Amino acid sequence: MIFTRFARANGAASTLAMALALATGAAVTATALEAPAFAQKKPKYSKSFIAAYAPLQEALGAETPDPAAVKAAIPAVVAAIENEDDRFAAGGAIVNAGQKFNDNALARQGLELMLASGKVAPEQVGPYNFMIGQVAYNAKDYAAARSALEAAMAAGYTDNNPEAIIAETYFAENRDAEGLTYLSNALEARKAAGNTIDEDWIKRGLAVAYRADMKAEAIKFANMYVSEFPSETSWRDAIAILLNTGGYDKPATLDLLRLGRRAGTLNDARLYGEYVEAADYRRLPAEVVSVIDEGQSKGFLSENDAYLVDTRKQAADRAAADRADMDGLLTDARKSGATLATVMAAGDAMLSMGRPAEAEEFYLKASTMAGADTPMALTRLGIAQYDQGNYAEAQATFNRVEGARQAIANLWGVYSGQQGG
Repeated sequence: MIFTRFARANGAASTLAMALALATGAAVTATALEAPAFAQKKPKYSKSFIAAYAPLQEALGAETPDPAAVKAAIPAVVAAIENEDDRFAAGGAIVNAGQKFNDNALARQGLELMLASGKVAPEQVGPYNFMIGQVAYNAKDYAAARSALEAAMAAGYTDNNPEAIIAETYFAENRDAEGLTYLSNALEARKAAGNTIDEDWIKRGLAVAYRADMKAEAIKFANMYVSEFPSETSWRDAIAILLNTGGYDKPATLDLLRLGRRAGTLNDARLYGEYVEAADYRRLPAEVVSVIDEGQSKGFLSENDAYLVDTRKQAADRAAADRADMDGLLTDARKSGATLATVMAAGDAMLSMGRPAEAEEFYLKASTMAGADTPMALTRLGIAQYDQGNYAEAQATFNRVEGARQAIANLWGVYSGQQGG
């Protein structure tokens, strides 16, 4: 089993401990009952509200405001609200109190009152809802956080990645499937709109899916990762995810590790050891020799390992014998009555010996024969085409693969497209 940095990811939701800061560029203040600058007409406060508001205004306006006095005055102010002007003014004062005393719960209460009044300037509806969503998230009120953040986006607010926080609300509630679906849809929507995609969103989705043993979702995010942010790191992670979750047989594992080798992501003894086992010195001795030599030259495999020394010796002997018999094998494989086993053996031998044009010939023939393992034949046909530099052909071939090998072929297809691009 190959372990990656995802293997021990606990998947805990990000703390998102962002400071409460009004995205308007100026703090909300309400120390006197007066018309907001953006109001269309002079506000009309009710008499009972003005009376209840006076103690709060006085407490907030003190040279050194007393938190207890301010908080004690708030319930009476809220209870005295009779109209939307009252509600807006009360909300502004409570937000001001929340800011002064670093009390996010108060700030949220005030922002909610201001929004409920309908008197918040249109351009501030999104930012105010976003701030409510932040505070609700940090208070673990995840349903309220989602509602506020969705309202922020509905008002056109897209700064600070509200979609990522919404996804985190699902993860925090152990609703991983819903969170991954939401995150995937958000990524696709941003891409469709021509907007920038955040790499961290994809990495987060990949980590959550891997931790939750959600194979299909892990593969989806792995493909997205290498497609949108191709790098040695993303390719290593994507290949490792498939190795760890796929449950593949040795032939499929071999073809996945072949991708890792060509992408330059084989970076430890375990990967090289698994490659040696999957290739099998009795079946593909030439490839086993080259893989062992590569692993040793890069310092990942010990030159003094008794098992590897013995395996390489036996593989080298078999490779020499195979080369001596190769003309006979190729002649038999080209006969009209050749068996499927003979044709596939010829293709495998040619691919492992670095003769991809001849490998393509035999895999193409095998893929049309009765009883063929078509997904395997097509995968290896695509690899042979890739090794010749025929990237577009290879990509088209990989796209034809179905069944259990499809995820492996899809990665090969993405990599071929990137090399051809």
